[in-house]
Amino acid sequence: MFDRRLAVECLLNIKRALETIETRADVVRDVNDFLCSPDGMLRLDAICMNLIALGESVKNFDKITKGEILPHYPEIYWKGVMQIRDKIAHHYYFDVDAEIVFATIKEDIPCLLPTVEKIIQDADKLFF
Repeated sequence: MFDRRLAVECLLNIKRALETIETRADVVRDVNDFLCSPDGMLRLDAICMNLIALGESVKNFDKITKGEILPHYPEIYWKGVMQIRDKIAHHYYFDVDAEIVFATIKEDIPCLLPTVEKIIQDADKLFF
């Protein structure tokens, strides 16, 4: 078995990162909203930092739970969540493609939050 308290803490960190990304992205209507102003670039920076935190927390959760939980939620491409973190953090922030970030926040993030909330709801039955 694994540390339930630590697993739930990771899930709450994931949820918090997702909510922050959604909040930061709420005024972004297209990729140019990131690129055409200093405020947009700051918003892109903030979202990227939270994508790093999100990916790292998902990695930690998967490690803590020994890879036993995420496969129960195949509607999410978990490896992709972890990979975007690696892309931003290791393949150098200066090469971040604003279009990929935009697509991620508009297509992927809205699906991810309800799934994470479901995992949190399911924690009692999954973690024991």
